[in-house]
Amino acid sequence: MAIKITDECINCGACEPECPNNAIYDAGAAWRFSDGTGLRGVIDFGDGNTVSAEESQAALSDDIYYIVPDKCTECVGFHDEPQCAAVCPVDCCVDDEDIRESKEELLAKKEWLHMGE
Repeated sequence: MAIKITDECINCGACEPECPNNAIYDAGAAWRFSDGTGLRGVIDFGDGNTVSAEESQAALSDDIYYIVPDKCTECVGFHDEPQCAAVCPVDCCVDDEDIRESKEELLAKKEWLHMGE
């Protein structure tokens, strides 16, 4: 699963620098797969969809900090617990019940995000 930020977020920014995958962005900020990862060039998702790792993607929230699910590994392979949740002063970094991934899937995502580094 991934972590999401709920609308209780106070936009303090404590979570953003803690993410080892650079998956957390300020409200309204565009994001890229290449931000804080080893991904470069064209990414082929294997389902007919491709995207440039350096291409700006639209913000997922204009109101609060947000986490890009495709970049979130719940800190598996880096830390014992999600660091965003550990530092959040209002406990708004929570499990995203709509995105479920096993530890093995999260480790594979970590390796994919950081290949070539």
